[in-house]
Amino acid sequence: MQDSLSTALLELKSLLGDRLSTGVSMRETHSRDEAYSTPALPDAVAFPNSTEEVAHVVKICATHKIPMVPFGVGTSLEGHVIPIHGGISIDTSQMNRVLQINESDLDAIVQPGVTRKQLNDELRATGLMFTVDPGADATLGGMAATRASGTNSVRYGTMRENVLALEVVLPDGSIIETGTRARKSSSGYDLTHMFVGSEGTLGIITKLTVRLFGQPEAIMAATCAFDTIDDAVNTVIMAIQMGIPMARIELLDDVQMRGMNIFNPDLNLPEKPHLFLEFHGSERGVAEQVEMFQSAADEFKASDFTWATKTEDRNRLWQARHDAYYAGKSLRKGSEGVVTDCCVPISALADCIAQTKKLIAESGLVAPLVGHVGDGNFHLLILVEPDNTDEMARAKTLASAVNRAALSFGGTVTGEHGVGTGKKAYMAEEHGAAYDLMAKLKQTIDPDNIMNPGKVV
Repeated sequence: MQDSLSTALLELKSLLGDRLSTGVSMRETHSRDEAYSTPALPDAVAFPNSTEEVAHVVKICATHKIPMVPFGVGTSLEGHVIPIHGGISIDTSQMNRVLQINESDLDAIVQPGVTRKQLNDELRATGLMFTVDPGADATLGGMAATRASGTNSVRYGTMRENVLALEVVLPDGSIIETGTRARKSSSGYDLTHMFVGSEGTLGIITKLTVRLFGQPEAIMAATCAFDTIDDAVNTVIMAIQMGIPMARIELLDDVQMRGMNIFNPDLNLPEKPHLFLEFHGSERGVAEQVEMFQSAADEFKASDFTWATKTEDRNRLWQARHDAYYAGKSLRKGSEGVVTDCCVPISALADCIAQTKKLIAESGLVAPLVGHVGDGNFHLLILVEPDNTDEMARAKTLASAVNRAALSFGGTVTGEHGVGTGKKAYMAEEHGAAYDLMAKLKQTIDPDNIMNPGKVV
């Protein structure tokens, strides 16, 4: 193995020159993701700048059976990019060009290292927008690989709905294209969506065609408080049943709101369960949506409504929501965060959250809760003292109990974080015999198990 690795590194160095790094600091950067997971160093980090270079890197690794792990900007939360078996971390951040914007067809073709903010900056003058917003300024390749979603998926959909076509380098170095720019097709297996969510275990995404939407004429954001989480969730359920086309609807519990005020004192919101909301449409349409939502919220005794129509006020509000991870960590200085997410049918959301809050209390840990409640998805940030083995064990027990609660309510152990290494233990329980089929697909496409080994299956 060591001789094969040495030979592969020499070949990669010849191909990439200074764009192959074996320095410790660069390897450490690629040894972890955003969450609290055990790091593992790659043997080297490759920075290809074209599909052809990616294919060449993969062929070298395949010849010598060297593990490969695709890497975007490292914002994942379940250990997806950690090279637990060493090998080569393939960083696609230099493949960051917007190749084509098709305004009349509402789509764009991009390289995998393009970030969502970068794409929207380039779209600003067109009146179009890319809508999937996981909070972090992640790369679109990484977002597709993890089937990311975010705050406005309740209206615009997740990466599953917004990726039309892909170019992928397979584990043997061959290049395929899946899908087309057409909005529908009955032509063969849906390979595009096999790779969306595959977390780099089946190939490396080197080009994406994504859907765009028109920027709305009017946008209004708001926050409101509730006495209980049940009241907040029931307001969401009623609003959905009323057909209000909300663009974003986020739940933050009282513990999270306490952290928000510590992290951002200017926010100064009541430390009670909150909904953060946004409405898109025409001026008249937004006004009607707001009126309808407020009537639903009044049924459940909502209070402390604050409205934001100016761009800077809306941005400030959503930046506060995107900073929820760091705000949660401010509740316990010096803590590490064990994160988990799950997703259940909307009708089960209130009961699942109630059971989750009970499990948190039993654990004796602090765990703020936030959620994209419009689609039944919520997250826990479980705060633990670094190197405290007892707290870490309790945190993992709590996360496991929450995942199994979600399954008992007909849900999934991850709505958007993905599987990585963190959720792999629950896959057989969730998918049954279908999990065996996933393993067969992996074995067929990657028989030497060198593409992000140890993840998903």
